[in-house]
Amino acid sequence: MLIIICAMIPSFIILPQEELLLSVIPLHSNWQIQGLLLTSLVSGHKIGTISAIAYLIIGLFYLPVFHGGGSVGYILTHDFGYLLGFIPAAWTCGFLTKSSKDNLINYSFYTALSLCIIHIIGIIYLIIGKIFGILSDNLSDLILINTFIPFPTQLLLCIPISLLSILLKRILIVK
Repeated sequence: MLIIICAMIPSFIILPQEELLLSVIPLHSNWQIQGLLLTSLVSGHKIGTISAIAYLIIGLFYLPVFHGGGSVGYILTHDFGYLLGFIPAAWTCGFLTKSSKDNLINYSFYTALSLCIIHIIGIIYLIIGKIFGILSDNLSDLILINTFIPFPTQLLLCIPISLLSILLKRILIVK
C-alpha cells in the first residue's frame, strides 16, 4: 500500500528566495521506489519482497497503479523491466538491513545498491525487448529516459528514506 501511495507523490526541492518566498523545483521522479525501499528497510526482506510482488500483481491484474497505467499489456512496455527489478531490490535491501546496525551510512548504501539493482534489471529488460523486437524506440534513448535522467534524483532520495526508516524503526521498536 505504501508503494502505491508513494507512486502518487511527486518529488521536488524547495529553495528559499528573496523576500521569504519559496521556489519549488520539480524533480524527474516520484516516491514509488523509495516507498518500496522504505518498506524493506523497516519490515525486512520477506515483507519487502511480498510487497513488491503484490504491487506487481495489483498493477497487472487489478488497478492501474503503475506510472503509465497498468494491465497485462504493461509487460510489453519499456517500464516493466524496472518494475521487475523491485523484487530483487526489495529482497536485497531488507536482507542487508537485518544483519547490520541502524545507521544512516549503511542504510543509504543499501538503498543505493538496491536502486542500482532496479536500474540494471531495467536496462537488461530494455536490451532483451530490443533484441526480440518488442520495443521499437532507440535503445540509447530508452536508457537515457528511464535510467540516466531519473537516477540522480532517485539516488538523492535514498538518504531521506534511510533516515526516515531509522526513525520509524526506533518509534515502532522494530528489531
